[in-house]
Amino acid sequence: MSEVPARRQASGAGAPSGRRELRVAIDARLTGGEGGGVASVVLGLAYGLSRLTDGDEEYLFLVLEGRDAWLRSYVSGPCRTLEQRGVSDTARRLKDRIGYAAPMARAAWQHLPARVTGVPEVPHSTGLVEAAGVDIVHFVAQGAFLTSLPSIYHPHDLQHVHLPQFFSPKARAIRERHYKAFADQAAMVAVASTWTKRDVERHLGIADSKIVVVPWAPPLAAVPEPTPDERIAIAGRLRLPARYLMYPARTWPHKNHAVLIDAASLLRRRHGIEAPLVFTGHRTPEARAVDARARRLGVDDLVTWTGFLDPRELRAVYALSEGVIIPSLFEAASAPLWEAWLAGKPAACSNVTSLPEQAGDAAIVFDPASVDAVADAIAKLWTSEDLRITLARRGVQRVGAFTWDRTARTFRAHYRRIAGAAVSDEDADLMAAEAGI
Repeated sequence: MSEVPARRQASGAGAPSGRRELRVAIDARLTGGEGGGVASVVLGLAYGLSRLTDGDEEYLFLVLEGRDAWLRSYVSGPCRTLEQRGVSDTARRLKDRIGYAAPMARAAWQHLPARVTGVPEVPHSTGLVEAAGVDIVHFVAQGAFLTSLPSIYHPHDLQHVHLPQFFSPKARAIRERHYKAFADQAAMVAVASTWTKRDVERHLGIADSKIVVVPWAPPLAAVPEPTPDERIAIAGRLRLPARYLMYPARTWPHKNHAVLIDAASLLRRRHGIEAPLVFTGHRTPEARAVDARARRLGVDDLVTWTGFLDPRELRAVYALSEGVIIPSLFEAASAPLWEAWLAGKPAACSNVTSLPEQAGDAAIVFDPASVDAVADAIAKLWTSEDLRITLARRGVQRVGAFTWDRTARTFRAHYRRIAGAAVSDEDADLMAAEAGI
């Protein structure tokens, strides 16, 4: 276990006078790249909180023993790590149950009721954060634990409600039981979009006043841009096409990679348009079906898989692309959409869930169930330089308001509020703005 720093006595510059110091635990029990988008936002939050030198808080990032290398370089200043020992394998198994079932496992469980498969009890705190003198716990991931301490919880999305076919009965039952328990115990439920707020309020029965919309900043904003020479080296190492559109996403079923394969085939056959596609992110078992589809339709030469990339490599792939296309069937908020605009690139995305709200007028919006609509979006991005320039300009303007400094300061304001500490005028303004007041 890493050493927990002693409480400081001096108030930070700009901190509200008379406020006692707070110690906040941030649940970061993830395994880097395997944590997907949640790991990215943990890195961003660590980056933002580490730079808050004008307060008098301490932030302890709760990590799995020996699995914090992905986070370590982002934690500094008022932030430290706190190791939880002996739970790595358990955490991984629970994460797998809450997430997607592999195809064979999903088929095996599909016809069994949850009472037969057995649903794990809602986990309780080991006592580690309480013993560390923590005042409030921030559960950034969907997996959490019950504690007597006040908490903030992120359900992120209720995809299992809308796309139940992608989850086993057991996974759905775990999500239903656990998400409800963690949301009920929380002093605040945080979501990234108003669409998700309405969904959580409706399905989990959480009071509107308890759910707060705090948009994430682009995860890669915490990562230095690679130099031109680094970009060239990365492009060569990954064997990137000279021109391409990219889709950064694991091959989960709802990410809908297959429709891009169908659209690429349609464009080649009907219009002679060949738009290479670069897929980044971990390949799940579903990737094999995408590969087979591309071979069957004769467009496998248009597809490049990079696998999981470190953040600097990913920034380079964005920077070298012609644009980003996101055919997802479900998003609570899309990091690739933010990151496309961060890179100054145009984007096209699905017209489902939170995506239209996030896109505004800065992206092409299409029906992800229509191959023709997806193909049309690809063709527009690929062939119209004027459109690419217009969309990129709008995207840069739209994403400019979302920074990790603002996100970190907003959460700090809520930490202070929930813990009963004094809040500054800036805190009040940030909370009012994010609440839409």
